[in-house]
Amino acid sequence: MRPVARLLAAGLALLLTACAPQIVRVKGDASLMKAQVEREHALAGADHWVLQGRLGVSNGKDGGSGSFSWTQDGERYEFVLRGPAISGMDFRLSGGPDGALLEGLREGPLRGPDAAALMRKALGWEVPLGDLRAWVLGLRADSGPAELSFGANRLPSTLQQDGWTVEYPQWDAVRAPPLPTRVYAGKSPYKVKLSIESWQFR
Repeated sequence: MRPVARLLAAGLALLLTACAPQIVRVKGDASLMKAQVEREHALAGADHWVLQGRLGVSNGKDGGSGSFSWTQDGERYEFVLRGPAISGMDFRLSGGPDGALLEGLREGPLRGPDAAALMRKALGWEVPLGDLRAWVLGLRADSGPAELSFGANRLPSTLQQDGWTVEYPQWDAVRAPPLPTRVYAGKSPYKVKLSIESWQFR
């Protein structure tokens, strides 16, 4: 598989496991954390939605981008990535508690017990599968202590967890509760950038 194709396939695997809040160190006053806890409680049951946007990934040497759609239906998911960086090919990662399926590889479809194991087998990547599904909502993941910083808009600007730094440069503050529209996650040398164009909750 081409390096860029590997990057994009791995990037789509960053998105797919349920999460809940954990202990946090806060850079901000108590009212900011209170508002964040209220957001987390309001979104705790948000597990049926469709997300569309753009995805960019890099490992410090190679990179690529594409458009994506991500459907979450409880514990089941479907992530489809399309883009010129993969020569018109579509990648589709789907699955749930019974396993995962990755389609669109030149070698043919691959199956695995879960998305994380499948990505390790197909690409040799260790990716934070258990975190980004929470991070994309602007929440802390249930994977260990986190540190939050807040911006002038009184919403999270930076989240540090599991060795990753997640930045939130843009929010849709009209929504109640607010949701991120740009999410940048990095852990040297890896970088993942999400530009979210639409959320639809079901």
